[in-house]
Amino acid sequence: MKIGNLQSTKVSEGGDMYMYVSHRFGTLKDGISTFFGLDNANTKIQLLYGIIDGFQVSLSRESLRKTYAGSAKVKITSQTDDFPIVISAYTTVNYNSAISKIQYPNISTIDRLSYSTQLLIARRFSDRFSFEFAPTHVRQNIVFETGQFHDVFALGAGGRFKLNKRISINADYIYNFNRVENSIYKNPLTLGIDIETGGHVFQLLFSNAQSTNEPSFISNAEGDWSKGDIFFGFNIVRVF
Repeated sequence: MKIGNLQSTKVSEGGDMYMYVSHRFGTLKDGISTFFGLDNANTKIQLLYGIIDGFQVSLSRESLRKTYAGSAKVKITSQTDDFPIVISAYTTVNYNSAISKIQYPNISTIDRLSYSTQLLIARRFSDRFSFEFAPTHVRQNIVFETGQFHDVFALGAGGRFKLNKRISINADYIYNFNRVENSIYKNPLTLGIDIETGGHVFQLLFSNAQSTNEPSFISNAEGDWSKGDIFFGFNIVRVF
């Protein structure tokens, strides 16, 4: 369902249920003091269900910012001999429950919400290689960085190369077009390996974003690859 952090065009078949368990540990830069980030894990549990072929919904909870999220994805077209690309659409709504009422006494429920919408456009060039573009809009109802925009427009790109039937290498990157100048946040880059073991898929990842939720990792990737500020993590995916 994902390349790394970026959504893929794959959509569940009707009646299938997926369970995701995702971990993103703390930054490797902290070294042995946090056992290279293992002491500072961010955990996300997600249940995803295919309502019908080509339409899925999901619910999740991520420990970072105590975020609850719902999402939906629909397949619009399939790649055929007559049509060269796959197109899917994805949207998610996130609720940040960690913002303190003591620190922000006037905060409302709607202030805690953030949204992301993506058009996912991909092509399988061969049995081994596929590539995707993802025009993206993110809306943050509350921002904490001076001058930061509530609405962010971005373009994601990612690809997968299969080494064999069970192992592939993956990469994705998202460029923010209207990030505020001198922002403390970076564009997210994620590198990973997928290992398929029948009913499970293991994804081993390195990223400069600790969150796995789109509004957060797209707009607020806190790490910097050039400084070794990288987060190791993994996803375990089980299909029922």
